[in-house]
Amino acid sequence: MTIPRNDPCWCGSGRKYKKCPLPSDLVRPDSSAPAGRGRGRIPVKTAGEIAGIRAAGRLTARLLDLVAERIGPGVTTAELDSLVHEATVAAGGVPAPLGYRGFPRSICTTLNEQICHGIPDENELREGDIVNVDVTTILDGFYADASRMFLIGKVSKEARRLVETARECLYRGIRAVKAGGRLGDIGGAIQEHAESRGYSVVRDYTGHGIGRQFHEEPTVLHYGKKGTGPRIEADTVFTIEPMINAGTHKSRLLENGWTAVTRDGSLSAQWEHTVRATERGGEILTDP
Repeated sequence: MTIPRNDPCWCGSGRKYKKCPLPSDLVRPDSSAPAGRGRGRIPVKTAGEIAGIRAAGRLTARLLDLVAERIGPGVTTAELDSLVHEATVAAGGVPAPLGYRGFPRSICTTLNEQICHGIPDENELREGDIVNVDVTTILDGFYADASRMFLIGKVSKEARRLVETARECLYRGIRAVKAGGRLGDIGGAIQEHAESRGYSVVRDYTGHGIGRQFHEEPTVLHYGKKGTGPRIEADTVFTIEPMINAGTHKSRLLENGWTAVTRDGSLSAQWEHTVRATERGGEILTDP
């Protein structure tokens, strides 16, 4: 869906926001588009599609690097949202979350007991917070999705251990990717490691295929049994984004209709990459 030249978005810093035009040749995420190329079918990407996703992935990684430079105590998540929005547009991209099914911001910022889909606001980050920043970028019609955890100032040992374990779960999941393997290999590797550290894996939210649309086939579970699930073909592309909780895996949704939090109020942590399956293993497409 093409954006009219004067279609407004929200830009600015801190509490000061203004309307600004986006270029007419950019593509806004279309929440009415079907997910994937047919129900249950896992798209195999062409070389050109992989190159497009990789370019979007590099931009996504650079945007997260910008967040890393700015984030800290006293910074609001609205400021981070504005930073990423402006940098995305300046690079010729579109922040995919903005307007997707009505989502009001350009990134997701998820704190402490929140699991995912947190909405940036004017509350300042505080010493001891743990924060996930989730960035999805559209560049030249291709999507790429990644997120990182950030420790705000000095955090508790318990919080640090959870964040480190969640990152380990992501990379164990990526190492389980291989053409000819099964999707269950990914979830099995993640669940095994998380539970060995005394944590639980969220069931209600998953990874997903990505490419020309925000969400495509396949659904990537972060729990399960190795050797089960659909076969992974070479040149399929999907996100791996395990959400790891310190307590129960169960979640509940806040009244804003977006933000999921842990049912028991325990901490949660998440890391994410967009990954291509190859004969040699999983290739990360959202590295700088």
